[in-house]
Amino acid sequence: MIAKQVMGKVKAPKKDAKCRDVARYMISEDYGHMPVVDDSEKIIGIISEFDLLKAVRMGKDLDAVTVGELMSPKVITVNHDDSMEAVMDIMTKHYIVSLPVIKYDKVIGLINRRNVLHSIVDHEYIEYFMTIR
Repeated sequence: MIAKQVMGKVKAPKKDAKCRDVARYMISEDYGHMPVVDDSEKIIGIISEFDLLKAVRMGKDLDAVTVGELMSPKVITVNHDDSMEAVMDIMTKHYIVSLPVIKYDKVIGLINRRNVLHSIVDHEYIEYFMTIR
């Protein structure tokens, strides 16, 4: 199995998006992280629920703060054709919850620990039932 088979779709905001809008979208789609892209759709950062909570705790107004002000510019990504073993290695080595999936330098999805675990459990479930027939 490879990353593109397990990833979920994600919309990536630009750095000038307002944080409240991004927070609403994250809540509605159950995202913990979102990649941030430039005008050419190339990834330039990632924003998380934690970034938003920290900003609120610091007294910032999410209507006034942009994603670019809060995002982390250092992003670890995986390629769309990376193996699940490679994805798991990156996640466990760097304690990462979500990884943007890239194809030709463009974000095409997001893969999180739940996606990975789901793929493992489903695969084992199918294998189990195929062997008892």
